[in-house]
Amino acid sequence: MTSAAATRAKASIPVPDPAQRHILRVLVASQLLSGAGLAAGVVVGALLAQDMLGTTGLAGLPSALLTAGSAFTAVVVGRVSQSRGRRTGLAAGYLTGAVGSAGVLTAAVLGSPVLLFVALFVYGAGSATNLQARYAGADLARPGHRARAVSTVLVATTLGGVAGPNLAAPTGVLAEHLGIPALAGPFLLSGAAYGLAALVLALRLRPDPLLTARARAQAAPPPAAGPAADATGARRAPGGVVLGALVMVLSQLVMVAVMTMTPVQMHDHGHSTAASGAVIACHIGAMYLPSPLTGWLVDRYGGLRIAAASGTTLLASGILGAAAPGDSVGLLALALALLGLGWNLGLVSGTAIITDRVPLATRARTQGVVDVSVAVAGATGGMASGIVVAAAGYPALALACGALALALLPAIAATAYRQRARGASRS
Repeated sequence: MTSAAATRAKASIPVPDPAQRHILRVLVASQLLSGAGLAAGVVVGALLAQDMLGTTGLAGLPSALLTAGSAFTAVVVGRVSQSRGRRTGLAAGYLTGAVGSAGVLTAAVLGSPVLLFVALFVYGAGSATNLQARYAGADLARPGHRARAVSTVLVATTLGGVAGPNLAAPTGVLAEHLGIPALAGPFLLSGAAYGLAALVLALRLRPDPLLTARARAQAAPPPAAGPAADATGARRAPGGVVLGALVMVLSQLVMVAVMTMTPVQMHDHGHSTAASGAVIACHIGAMYLPSPLTGWLVDRYGGLRIAAASGTTLLASGILGAAAPGDSVGLLALALALLGLGWNLGLVSGTAIITDRVPLATRARTQGVVDVSVAVAGATGGMASGIVVAAAGYPALALACGALALALLPAIAATAYRQRARGASRS
C-alpha cells in the first residue's frame, strides 16, 4: 500500500470522540439510577390508588397523572435544555421526580387521595427526564451511529428498571417499619434513585452535549447544498418528525395501557405483589435490554422498517395477553415482554427518525414537544385502561391495544412510498 493510500485509509476510519465517550458514561450512570426510580412506582401505583379509593375503575388514574406530569415536564426540560444545556434540564427534571416521590409517601401516610394524585403528577417528571436523556446521547454522535448512541443510554436503564419492581416487597417491609403503608414502599427507592441521578448529572455531565454540538456546528464549514443522506445512503425526506412522533405516540399509548392494568389483573386473580413485580421486571427488561441490537438495526436498515416491526410485535403481545389465562404468570410475563420489545423498537426508531431531521438550533425544543405528545398518549392509555377493564375485561383491553398498534403500518407504507417517489423524480 502506498503512503497516500495508507493516509486515505486512516482518514476513512472515524476517530473516537473523547467527549462523546465521557458523556455516554455519565448518562449510563445516571440511567442506572433513574431506572430504579422509574420502575419502582409502576408496580404499586395502580394498587395504591385502588386501595385508597376502593374501586378498580379509577386504578388507571395514577398512570394517567404520572404521564400527564411527564408531558408537562417534557416541555420544561426541552426548553431549559435548549437555552441552558442538557445538564441543567436533566438534573432539574430528576430532582423534581424525587420531590414527587416524597409527596407520594406523605400522601400514603396521611391517607389523602388528593395529595397522592398531585404527588404522582410531580413524580411524572422523573419519567419524562428518563426519556429525554436518550436525546443527550445522540447530540454528539456521528451520523449513522445516532441510533446506537440512543440505545446505549436506553439499555443503561435496564439494571435499575429490572431491580426496581423486584424490590417492591422488600421496600414494602422497610416502609412498614418506618410507619408508612407497605404499598408506598417502592417510592422510598424512587426518591433516592432520582435524587442521586440528578446529582450525577449536575456534577459530571461536562461538557454539555447539546451546547458542545451547537458550538461545533457553528465552527464547522457550511454543508453542501441538498438533502443529507442517512446511514443507509438514502436521501432524508422532510416530514419525518410527524412520522417519528406517531410511531412513539402509538407505542407509548399501547404500552402504558396494558402495563398499567396487568398488576391489577394479577391481583384480582390472587397473585402476590412479588409475582406482579417479576412480570413487570420482565416487561421493563424487554423495554430496554434489546436497545443495542435495536440501535444497530435502525442504523443499518433504517427507521421505517424497524418501526413496522414495532407495530407487528405490539399486535402479537395483545393477542397473547388476551389469550393468556389470568392464573398463568408465565404467559402474562411473555406477553409483557413482547409489549416491552415492541415499545423499544418504536422508541428507538422514532427517536432516530426525529433526531436525523431536526436541526441543532431547535432540536431540544422540538424533542420536548414530541415527548409531550408521547406523554399525553401515555396518560390517555393509562386513564382509559381502567375504564376498559372495568367495562369489558383485561383481554378486551389487550386485543384493542394490539389492533391499535397496526395503525402504524399504513403511515409507514405511505412514507416509504413518498420517499421512493422523490428518489425516482431526482434520478
